Amino acid sequence: MAQGTVQVTHTGTSRWRRRTGEYASLAAALEAAAEGDVLTVAPGTYRENLVLQRAVTLRGPEGSPGSVRIAPVDGVPLTVRASAVVRDLHVEGQDTTSPAVLVEEGTPELRDVRVVTRSAAGIEVRGGARPSVRRCTVDNPAGVGIAVLDGAGGVFEECEVVAAGQAGVAVRGGAHPRLERCRVHHAAGSGLTATGENSALEAVGCEVYEVRGSGIQVTARATAHLTDCDVHRTTGDGVTLDTDAVLTLADCRIHDIPENAVDLRSRSVLTLTRTSVRQFGRNGLSVWDPGTRVDANQCEIFDSTGDYPAVWISDGATAVLDSCRVHDVPDALFVLDRGSRADVVDSDLSQVRNTAVSVSDGATAQLDDCRISEAATGAWFRDHGSGGTLSNCTLDGTQTGVIVTKGADPTVERCTVGSPAEAGVYVSAGGRGTFVNCRVTGSGGYGFHVIDGSRTTLRKCRTERCARGGYEFAEGADAGPGSGGPLVEDCSSDESGSLRAPSAPEPAAQTTSGSTGLLGTVPAARTTGPAPSVPPAAGPDTRTSKAVLGELDALVGLESVKREVRALTDMIEVGRRRQQAGLKAASVKRHLVFTGSPGTGKTTVARLYGEILASLGVLEQGHLVEVSRVDLVGEHIGSTAIRTQEAFDRARGGVLFIDEAYALSPEDAGRDFGKEAIDTLVKLMEDQRDSVVVIVAGYTAEMERFLSVNPGVASRFSRTITFGDYGPEELLRIVRQQAEEHEYRLAPGAAEALLTYFTEIPKGPAFGNGRTARQTFEAMVERHASRVAQLDEPTTDDLTLLYAEDLPSRP
Repeated sequence: MAQGTVQVTHTGTSRWRRRTGEYASLAAALEAAAEGDVLTVAPGTYRENLVLQRAVTLRGPEGSPGSVRIAPVDGVPLTVRASAVVRDLHVEGQDTTSPAVLVEEGTPELRDVRVVTRSAAGIEVRGGARPSVRRCTVDNPAGVGIAVLDGAGGVFEECEVVAAGQAGVAVRGGAHPRLERCRVHHAAGSGLTATGENSALEAVGCEVYEVRGSGIQVTARATAHLTDCDVHRTTGDGVTLDTDAVLTLADCRIHDIPENAVDLRSRSVLTLTRTSVRQFGRNGLSVWDPGTRVDANQCEIFDSTGDYPAVWISDGATAVLDSCRVHDVPDALFVLDRGSRADVVDSDLSQVRNTAVSVSDGATAQLDDCRISEAATGAWFRDHGSGGTLSNCTLDGTQTGVIVTKGADPTVERCTVGSPAEAGVYVSAGGRGTFVNCRVTGSGGYGFHVIDGSRTTLRKCRTERCARGGYEFAEGADAGPGSGGPLVEDCSSDESGSLRAPSAPEPAAQTTSGSTGLLGTVPAARTTGPAPSVPPAAGPDTRTSKAVLGELDALVGLESVKREVRALTDMIEVGRRRQQAGLKAASVKRHLVFTGSPGTGKTTVARLYGEILASLGVLEQGHLVEVSRVDLVGEHIGSTAIRTQEAFDRARGGVLFIDEAYALSPEDAGRDFGKEAIDTLVKLMEDQRDSVVVIVAGYTAEMERFLSVNPGVASRFSRTITFGDYGPEELLRIVRQQAEEHEYRLAPGAAEALLTYFTEIPKGPAFGNGRTARQTFEAMVERHASRVAQLDEPTTDDLTLLYAEDLPSRP
């Protein structure tokens, strides 16, 4: 369409002085126009760069939207430096270094303007400008949709960013716009972003969706306030706050987010009121770092699509949830790390597949007047330094109401645990805790189950209708010295006739005050069984490293394995000698990964490795404790960490060998308890790095996947040693060794037959390598016995020679 004419209506001080003129170009019309004049542009394409420096009205013809195109070949198509009115124009830019529409001064009004461009920004507002932008559309796949910069402001009403190559709306440099009923979508960066001190963004009734980044991003001391807004279908987090950012969300909806619905860190502050968060792939709220804080009131977090806690508080952050609901999630609230704190008041946590409240690594959680229901575990205080308070809470329909382990010390008062499937309260592994005026009813197991000599205090507690008994106190066989067991004061049960009498000579500490009630029926501490065997300490008969390495060298094959073990042994030995000489010694990680097929000698080498470390004084005993998934992973919440700790304790001073370790992290694991075993192992390997060496073993491909999906595990191991399959000649050597050890000999032709046999048997996943060689020898011995048993007076050769016909048939 060719360029048309521009009609200018000149407005005087009275109506009879109004006059009209026509101009061939927009530049000429603008030059002639005075303040208050109206410029009506005829349909057409104008290749001009317009600059409005007076308060005029620039508009397209009535009833022909999009018929006037401002499309210069470069530069800024439209610059506004006055309180002008721009309406019904179509603006196109081609300069990726400049905006398509630039508003620099005044309080102009832009209405029904469509910007289709490939520019640095679709609309850019800067300096002291305060425009009113209504019903405008920006399509800019090359840059920012709308940019408000350098102290500028303005109001954007019913505007839409339909595409942006970067952020949909960007606010920085102390700017402070307001968005009302706007839509931002299909942005390659964040939907709305505010950055920098004094920058502020206010949005009301807006929608952000289909963006390839965070929906809302507030960083570097900027602030934002969103009311009645929707954020959904992002590829990144729904909302991101970083570095002293401040954000308020009121009556907003955040949903269909593949990552964290809300993530904030580095002293940022978030206030949520009547806001819902749903269908998120990671955390609903993810809160990190000291000084970072979330205050949520009357909010709902639900329908997680991933396997992560709904609310995650760590690294010293704080969260307050007041009158909130968290439901239909894998875990509701995780609080981790010293200095982290969660305060939850008058809130509901329900339909939780795993743990409703988890407190670990020195964190604190306080729950007042809360309701926890239909969760595997109601509240779990996991380890030393972790604690807090549960006050006036109810826990209904859980597997276990409250778990306290590993030195955690919460206070639980005036709480009721109803209908737990396994136990109302379970304390183990040195957990502590004080329970006052608490009640457990309808337990499928015990009411209060306290084991391992845990020093728990129960005061004025009561149990009713507990299937296995109201109280069970069992001191674990490996309880530490000075463990006094639980302290019980004025507790009672409705099951006095059926409770077990004390069976241990040393009762749990008990005191009474006033009426005894049914206290006399509370069982004392008892010992559950004999102490586990402890491997003997290294003594004078411990073999030297040279002797053990000699046995290693005598093993058939495994040449690369022998080189790896010798190299590691040499590093440790030289480091020890350097320390004795007063020199610095390189730190050597002793934990190993063994990969290879079954029967390739992994367990044997692990045993010898432990002996070598003991001979060098690195380990106290060097014994081998071999475990697999079944030994580490429990059947219910809380038992996995205990089993893993017990296995680690048995290996103390020696080697913990975990066969088929990849089974702890199956590909379709979801929230499998194996993850808990892995997390416990990683922590123990760090805390007790000098007392136990851990070796994980399994098939090569499976172990590579296991380490790739568990980087925290991979970082704890110094090297991977690969055990190759045995060849036919090596299998023959193993049979010869077995024969010599058991005083048999191979008859002429038997060795050749064995070599052919081992060459031809299938070498699939079920092939046993050295195990196959030993089984072949055993089969030959059996067939030899059947043959020789038929002889009346066998000779020595008859009794010792194994023939080719003694070989079993090939599988």
